[in-house]
Amino acid sequence: MQHHNYMAQLVAMLLCILCLSACTSNTGNKGTKKRFFRYNQASGISSLDPAFAKDQANIWAVNQLFNGLVQMDDDLNIKPCIAKSWDISADGLTYTFHLRDDVYFHNHEAFPDGKGTRVTANDVAYSLNRVINPKVASSGAWLFNEKVAKNAPFQALNDSTFQMTLQQPFPPMLGILSMQYCSIVPKVVAEKYGKDFRRNPVGTGAFTFKTWKENEVLVLLANPNYWEKTERGQQLPLIDGVRVSFIENKRNAFLKFLDGDLDMISGIDPTYKDDVLTKTGTLKPELADKIQLLRSPYMNTEYLGFNLDPTLQSNKDLLNVKVRQAINYGFDRQKMMQFLRNNIGMPAISGFVPKGFPSFDSKKVPGYTYNPQKARTLLAEAGFPNGKGLSPITLETTNSYQDLCIFIQNQLQEIGIKVNIELHPPAFLREKTAKGEADFFRASWIGDYPDAETYLTVLYGGNPAPPNYTRFNNPAYNEAYKKALKSTNVQHAQALYQEMDRIIIEQAPIVPLYYDEVLRFSQKNVQQLGVNTFNLLSLKNVQLTP
Repeated sequence: MQHHNYMAQLVAMLLCILCLSACTSNTGNKGTKKRFFRYNQASGISSLDPAFAKDQANIWAVNQLFNGLVQMDDDLNIKPCIAKSWDISADGLTYTFHLRDDVYFHNHEAFPDGKGTRVTANDVAYSLNRVINPKVASSGAWLFNEKVAKNAPFQALNDSTFQMTLQQPFPPMLGILSMQYCSIVPKVVAEKYGKDFRRNPVGTGAFTFKTWKENEVLVLLANPNYWEKTERGQQLPLIDGVRVSFIENKRNAFLKFLDGDLDMISGIDPTYKDDVLTKTGTLKPELADKIQLLRSPYMNTEYLGFNLDPTLQSNKDLLNVKVRQAINYGFDRQKMMQFLRNNIGMPAISGFVPKGFPSFDSKKVPGYTYNPQKARTLLAEAGFPNGKGLSPITLETTNSYQDLCIFIQNQLQEIGIKVNIELHPPAFLREKTAKGEADFFRASWIGDYPDAETYLTVLYGGNPAPPNYTRFNNPAYNEAYKKALKSTNVQHAQALYQEMDRIIIEQAPIVPLYYDEVLRFSQKNVQQLGVNTFNLLSLKNVQLTP
């Protein structure tokens, strides 16, 4: 009995210690519970430096820490941010921005007395010049290729006036400036850390950097000096901080979400799609009173890409356009979406530009549908009747897309095309495609601003990888792209966009799979999370109710 009493007392003591520990870690100075928004980033974050905001994982984190001159709302409208207003010259070449006078960088020891200085036009000029500086090697440098003036494109006229000069008119330019690549950074801190600014970020955003244990946890804290307020005059942000976990296994992350340990899960994974969605893509009735589902069309095209650089492509059969066309005709996208995606998204039976953009028109840009007989005919014309003599093709992908790739592999096998699948971690696959070391690979392209040019630039021959991972370089396409950049007539530009999309279908540098949809599952106490077609995560307005 004494032993039993001792064990009972020990357990009680441990519970008390755990309770005290939990109370201490979850309460602020006034005893109120800390409200941290918790989400998981399965693919990991490679940099918190805006100059390297090249994928969704980086973009989401950067968006909490930094601001740009302008910002995009959930309806894709360009709104003021650090710039309170702007003027565009009649010829469309000069943009003059008038800055707010109450935006300050986060506190940091690099500043006098450790207090963040006010943002000036010199900071803006430095930040944008940094993106195009070859020494920085920003993955966003291509955004300004052939768009901004060659000499002094970014200038501070005075502390509160910034000016940008273009080579020719480019209507989507404000959209480009809303991208996280164009966030404003402090020169003194960026130059103090150099390449290590990636893990020592200082911006003007609603949250400040606290700690980042790579592939373990990222913690951001509310910025007490943030300049934005709600329409009712409340200080933003409305939560105490953000906590990002890095659980690679998406099913494990989903189970944590169901247990209440995460506030949001983004997207749908094959490992749990049938647990949460019906076959028609709606939330299962038994979950409707436990979690919330937000959804929106997504400016994201999922595709397979071919490496078309003959000096890098090891499987020369893929340089034959008829082989690429045969692959495009050789599998059923609609069946793939129904059985593997619960109809989340839309089969890509038009071009590269997804539904939602004004230039999208499946009649003017007819794409590929399932036609195995046509695929066999093309293989025979390419010199590979029934696939005879065709080298086995290696398709490189990640775990998340293994089921889609196996579906395609099985259907192509039926027409004589042998496909081997290699699985890689996402970061490793991105690196391989950037270096041109993958012959045939799965990829996706998320639109950066609300203009179809954001897709068509991916296949422009003048662009490196990124964004042109396929190394596609077609003279007719390149010429149409340059004309579209110079066009000030919206209808003329849309017609050129459709012409380029038809060339993509004809030359088949890619295999369009589907146009995606944004899904966000959140806990019932999460308010004002919002959802948008770019799947940009902004947490400054989020509220967590008790």
